Amino acid sequence: MFTGIISGLGQITETQALGDQPTHGRRLTVQVTPDYLADVGLGDSIAINGACMTVTTLDKAAGRFTFDVSAESLARTVGLDGLGRVNLEKALAAHERLGGHIVTGHVDGVGEVSAFEPVGESWLLRVRAPRELARFLAYKGSVTINGVSLTVNNVVDAPEGHTEFSINLIPHTLQHTTLGDLKAGARVNLEIDLIARYVERMLSADGRLAG
Repeated sequence: MFTGIISGLGQITETQALGDQPTHGRRLTVQVTPDYLADVGLGDSIAINGACMTVTTLDKAAGRFTFDVSAESLARTVGLDGLGRVNLEKALAAHERLGGHIVTGHVDGVGEVSAFEPVGESWLLRVRAPRELARFLAYKGSVTINGVSLTVNNVVDAPEGHTEFSINLIPHTLQHTTLGDLKAGARVNLEIDLIARYVERMLSADGRLAG
């Protein structure tokens, strides 16, 4: 379980195939500051760009760890198939504050940035979401973008079927996550609010039972 509050930034420095078949995944190496791994052990969960992954090897002195990502995960996420900066969040401990919202680390879909532009002291981020996620997005609701817990400021349903939602990003968020690297056309990992997911399930099940 996670909160969507990024605890560190890492750099994917190496990617290695786990086999020679399309169904095989990849092993990725992440470089971090050594102090970030002080309380991390083998088998621990770390969300990487919003996707929950398991630490498979660990070199604390070098500030380096690896994780294995399946072909299925690679096909359903972005930012885990090559080199570059990534957002990191360690799994939530029971005694810690829930600073963002309840995040599972399971990516629900991939969105596309339609605009990213300054507005006053902040930045406006607009993302086009897949049609199947539209019903889970609401004004002042929560959404996770590349692992970052954010509040939806506006939702517009387009006739073509997709939904575009807007986020206001403050300078602090841009400085401490990779969201500042975004530009129009970039693809991002999306996780919808867990509570919204259960509400949708209860409503649909109630309709079937009533019928």
